[in-house]
Amino acid sequence: MSDDNPYGFAPADDQPVRYLQRIRDYYVTLGYGKPYEWGHYADAPFTPLKKPLQESRVALVTTAAPYNPEAGDQGPWSAYNSKAKFYEVYSGASDEDHDLRISHIGIDRKHTSQEDPGVWFPLPMLRRMAEEGRIGEVAPRFHGAPTNRSHRVTIEVDAKEIVRRTREDKADVAVLAAN
Repeated sequence: MSDDNPYGFAPADDQPVRYLQRIRDYYVTLGYGKPYEWGHYADAPFTPLKKPLQESRVALVTTAAPYNPEAGDQGPWSAYNSKAKFYEVYSGASDEDHDLRISHIGIDRKHTSQEDPGVWFPLPMLRRMAEEGRIGEVAPRFHGAPTNRSHRVTIEVDAKEIVRRTREDKADVAVLAAN
């Protein structure tokens, strides 16, 4: 704070990162010919919980990829790595720790380090929440959702498979950790 800025406001040019525009531009530079278009709906259905979270079985869905040592650098501050992508839904045991990474995701790498796996894979936090009684329990499996950029495949194939698996696990709620 100073006399000319008594309230400690940020400078006028201190603006949020234009993430969506950066991603659109990035897809053009990858050679796709046109900016990426996010699928979105004008209206979204709301389904109230059938029971309180403290009694609910919670499933985790993530777009993070299992670490693949043959796919090159996937660590913190790594460049975009298409070799680390996956193209089919996968599942893993929720009572185990897993090494998942996000080098295959188009993110703002100038301002994001990829150092905190809890951002893209909050499974340890969900287990703590179950231990603390904040949620009923964690579903026996988590599920990985591919990010292969096709709305049709995502809706008609991947989403249906994830719903099938979460129902098989008798999950009441699904948390999506999209990256």
